Amino acid sequence: MEKILEVKDLNISFHTFAGEVKAIRGVDFDLYKGETLAIVGESGSGKSVTTKSIMRLLPPGNSEIKGGQMLFNGKDLAKLSDKQMQKIRGKDISMIFQDPMTSLNPTIKIGKQIMEPIVRHQNMSKSAAKERAIELLRLVGIPQPEKRFEQYPHQFSGGMRQRVVIAIALACNPKVLIADEPTTALDVTIQAQILELMKDLQKKIDTSIIFITHDLGVVANVADRVAVMYGGKIVEIGTVDEIFYNPQHPYTWGLISSMPSLDAKDEELYAIPGTPPNLLHPPKGDAFAPRNQYAMQIDLEEQPPMFKVSDTHYAATWLLHPDAPKVEPPEAVKRRMRQFPAGKEVK
Repeated sequence: MEKILEVKDLNISFHTFAGEVKAIRGVDFDLYKGETLAIVGESGSGKSVTTKSIMRLLPPGNSEIKGGQMLFNGKDLAKLSDKQMQKIRGKDISMIFQDPMTSLNPTIKIGKQIMEPIVRHQNMSKSAAKERAIELLRLVGIPQPEKRFEQYPHQFSGGMRQRVVIAIALACNPKVLIADEPTTALDVTIQAQILELMKDLQKKIDTSIIFITHDLGVVANVADRVAVMYGGKIVEIGTVDEIFYNPQHPYTWGLISSMPSLDAKDEELYAIPGTPPNLLHPPKGDAFAPRNQYAMQIDLEEQPPMFKVSDTHYAATWLLHPDAPKVEPPEAVKRRMRQFPAGKEVK
């Protein structure tokens, strides 16, 4: 498969009054043409910081890319100037943000906001850009697009506003679309509609998607591959089937156990004990060790490497070392794994 984006050993810090926060610590992943890569993890694990760094949208005053590469079309995005990034941002790499109301200008008509990237990046006339904008409104499922073109954001529902934001992101047929928890602010019915819309649009425009979420239920419906982040690192990565059917990292077990089960009646919902690490003072060993009931002494002393489970599946846990004791996933994980029939794709 053709690689669209390569992130190699990415390290990002924030300089605060309290000291240097090492938010991203050696992140590696590839994005392939036409695939959806989901990045999952608790709040503060580094999901949004990683993807905003790809867009170069981190605050310039206190953020710093300390090392690593983000290769797109042979160019390292980390080394491009602001002017060079302006030619890529919105045209080749677009982003859908979490809250559609804060993503749209309340004083400008919807049509003009969709036209802006088309005129800027596609060199279209205003009349051609208007036709394209109306076509995009129709593509994302907004009825009466000609009428809606002349309306303001407050005249749209939350779900419709998110469709408009998606239309803006797709305006220039980007090669990479980053969706930063695009359904979190929506109710579950509208969530399902937006997710179905994104899957349908991906087939039509053949874009690659990075989908950020903390909801593993969403991942099961949209992703081809899944990267699990914790403490500024990717701790497990694999196909969606591998992550759901054969999870290897205790943190992934915790996330899966935290999913509400349709089969459980009086079962108490599981919560991972403890809190994420303080990245002002990153731990010496495995960042998840203090919350991991299966932690060994080496977890407190040394960070685990990425152990190979299969050609597409890797996990950073000392439990995969040949000398480690054999540990089975908790029963709560096995119960949720049984929700997906064997041999059937989670998607």
